[in-house]
Amino acid sequence: MAPSQWKCRSEMLVVSGCLLLFIWGFQPVLSRGCNYNAGHNLDNAWYSKDGEDLPIMVLMPMNESALMSSISQGIDPAVNLAIQHIRESRLYPFSLIPKIYDTECDNAKGLRAFFDAICFGPKHLMIFGGVCPSVTSIIAESLEGWNLVQLSFAATTPVLADKKKYPNFFRTVPSDNAVNPAVVKFLSYYNWSRVGTLTQDVQRFSEVRNDLTNELEKADIQIADTESFSNDPCINVKKLKDNDVRIIIGQFDENLASKVFCCAYNLNMFGSKYQWIIPGWYQGNWWEQANSTNCTTRKLLTAMEGYISVDFEPLSAKQTKGISGRTPQEYEREYNRQRQQKGVESSKFHGFAYDGIWVIAKTLTGVREKLREKERENVFRNFTVDDKEVGKMVLDAMNETNFFGVTGQVMFRNGERMGTIKFTQFQEGQEVKVGEYNAIEDALDLINNTIRFQGVEPPKDRTFVRLQRRHINVPLYSILSTITILGMFMAGAFLFFNIKNRNHRLIKMSSPYMNNLIILGGMLSYASIFLFGLDGSFVSDKEFETLCTVRTWILIVGYTTAFGAMFAKTWRVHAIFKNVKMKKKIIKDQKLLIIVGGMLLIDLCILICWQIVDPLKRTVEEYSLEADPQGRDIAIRPFLEHCENTHMTIWLGIVYAYKGLLMLFGCFLAWETRNVSIPALNDSKYIGMSVYNVGIMCIIGAAVSFLTRDQPNVQFCIVALVIIFCSTITLCLVFVPKFITMRTNPDAATQNRRLKFTQNQKKEDSKTSTSVTSVNQTNTSRLDGLQTDNHRLRMRITELDKELEEVTMQLQDTPEKTPYIKQNHYQDLNNILSIRNFTDGKEGEKSILKNHLEQKPQAQWGSVDPSRINRGPLEDINSPEHIQRRLSLQLPILHHAYLPSIGGVDASCASPTASPGSSPRHRHMPPSYRVMVSGL
Repeated sequence: MAPSQWKCRSEMLVVSGCLLLFIWGFQPVLSRGCNYNAGHNLDNAWYSKDGEDLPIMVLMPMNESALMSSISQGIDPAVNLAIQHIRESRLYPFSLIPKIYDTECDNAKGLRAFFDAICFGPKHLMIFGGVCPSVTSIIAESLEGWNLVQLSFAATTPVLADKKKYPNFFRTVPSDNAVNPAVVKFLSYYNWSRVGTLTQDVQRFSEVRNDLTNELEKADIQIADTESFSNDPCINVKKLKDNDVRIIIGQFDENLASKVFCCAYNLNMFGSKYQWIIPGWYQGNWWEQANSTNCTTRKLLTAMEGYISVDFEPLSAKQTKGISGRTPQEYEREYNRQRQQKGVESSKFHGFAYDGIWVIAKTLTGVREKLREKERENVFRNFTVDDKEVGKMVLDAMNETNFFGVTGQVMFRNGERMGTIKFTQFQEGQEVKVGEYNAIEDALDLINNTIRFQGVEPPKDRTFVRLQRRHINVPLYSILSTITILGMFMAGAFLFFNIKNRNHRLIKMSSPYMNNLIILGGMLSYASIFLFGLDGSFVSDKEFETLCTVRTWILIVGYTTAFGAMFAKTWRVHAIFKNVKMKKKIIKDQKLLIIVGGMLLIDLCILICWQIVDPLKRTVEEYSLEADPQGRDIAIRPFLEHCENTHMTIWLGIVYAYKGLLMLFGCFLAWETRNVSIPALNDSKYIGMSVYNVGIMCIIGAAVSFLTRDQPNVQFCIVALVIIFCSTITLCLVFVPKFITMRTNPDAATQNRRLKFTQNQKKEDSKTSTSVTSVNQTNTSRLDGLQTDNHRLRMRITELDKELEEVTMQLQDTPEKTPYIKQNHYQDLNNILSIRNFTDGKEGEKSILKNHLEQKPQAQWGSVDPSRINRGPLEDINSPEHIQRRLSLQLPILHHAYLPSIGGVDASCASPTASPGSSPRHRHMPPSYRVMVSGL
């Protein structure tokens, strides 16, 4: 409390103490020094005789220098007018004589005036007046001891509403607390259930605020924040804004009102989103007279626009004649004439003073009638009545007051006036009445189309938060779904191609069953995209939790199926070509399926444990408030649905670790089989490319997805594109080269272009056969010479084959010459076989072939081998020489046509004339069995 307030309170207590001593302690002594008849019976003449003058004590500040003296000057014409109208009505057999005592709005002087009226004035039946709250409260507290009743027309302080402390106090003007029920009714009318209060730290306003709090609690209206201030309200206004208070009820005088609205302007707390409700008893143009801020008048008017002020109604707006036989409007005209004649300013309390005189007249009339009735009942004995009994009669008569005056219906409830409260709104620089509240009927009546809010509708009492799901845009989902469907069609085309050509040696050597699993894994990965795009806008909360699990399972299983099958194929190639001992090793597709199944089993174990121990659940993440994009007075609180669990990081770490090991294993296999140059078997290059692309994309996708978790469209787009890219690249790297090879050169892919051995394999081969040596990469010139000789000899073999075919045809035509011809060509057959052996032999064999040709020139057709002259035709056909000749013609063709499908030849056997013995796998065999072993 301010020091000035403490001083005022202390002064009031001292004066009250002196007054109580005067009332109770020194009353007999003072009665001997003044004209006071306390304790004596009243003169019966005032109620038994008609035409008596009844003095009324009037307490109010009359000195022009006194505070609130303008109120007294303005109500004087109304009092005189009321006495005149009472006299003219001829309904009251007495005349009221007001005796004015100047209190000067000072506690000490007011007590002195009251003392003079008691001691030296006439016998007063009632006290009329009480303008200054401090003086009125001191005098009203002592009325019960004097058996007097006071009626005030201007004291609005809520303190006087305490009937325990002021039982003999009444007022025709509503108290400041009387506006609170009206305010609550107004709030309820617009469904405002959340408000805040801003109160000046003064007892008068604090009392109103406390009563308003009780009324709001009864009406179940939430008080979001209660702020009070002494001088600078900006901090408190800022707190109201921070607490999202939209409806602000202010209790402060006009001197601080300008500061409040200046702060409101600076904080942008005005316009369509805010509604200010302030007292309505400020003087006209108060914002100009009390502007002590740095805000201009224009700024203040901007912030003030639309505020609602609440105050009692000075005069009733009804066109109804009251107790005086005049309407409020007729009375107002007469009052203005009287006032103008005296040259005084109008007072807003003049109507309450006018009705107050009528209340006194009716009260005294009622008491007079009761006293006369009692006198008639006691006609046979002397009737006397004391002050206490008369005071009680006056008190009862006041409580029974009920008539229509110029200020409306006049009646009291516990001494408080049940009046009319008006609502005005500040519109374009002036206050316009928009409605009124009748306290007797508890009814709010708003004038149609008069109240104007800044927006298209009344302000909201809070920032209404609308939850808005951050969902995936349907166009984006449609585009990515279309791309996914195209990818699935592509995978279906690859599947059709793989099944249709499954018996082709190119596809057969690339394990068609594993290819089907790769396609199946890619299609499962594609299918997961559809599930990642479904959120709460498409499915219910329970279905969303199910989708969380299903899409995780599909993506993990699809990844393992595709890459597991790819790595299983590579493992078989690695197992065969890394077989150091060159033993026959058969790895069927069933074994590869078992390997893939084992990988999937590990996945299932992880997923089942995940689902049982810590299943994925739907979680909602809410974000900060955002303004409504359409400009409505609401706030948008975005929320996003996630699939999470308690130990999400641990489970993802387990899955990432397993998939990472699987990819590392695939990289290892791809590296180990990089030198296997049979395209139909070796996918190491494409596996490496797939692993690289998938690894890079997954790392980037996971990082971007984590950083954009609050942007579902971006996150879904990244995840979908990563899955589409990885699946498409993997399928294309596996199947597009096969498709191209099938269209261009289907045989080249099944032939070994170049087979390199590691150093360990070379050492192992050198131990098993000393005759097998590798071509030294440094001896390039030597290798070129051997290739030239090899080509020349192959051409020679081709020529001899043609000659042999011609001879064979001739022998079929002339069987009788068979022995002769065969004998002549026996040496040529040996030469052919020797040449074939030479092409598979070493450099030393080349020299032997040359010597053989030089020593034995071409045989003559006429020479005959004596050992074969006597043999029969059948024996000669089945002779070893004939069998060897037939094998030398047929086996190269069979070898070229069938052996590649079972992996029996290498890339050097590119032509049917190439010797099977040239394969490194057969070089260690003896020359006599070389052809047969190669065929097997």
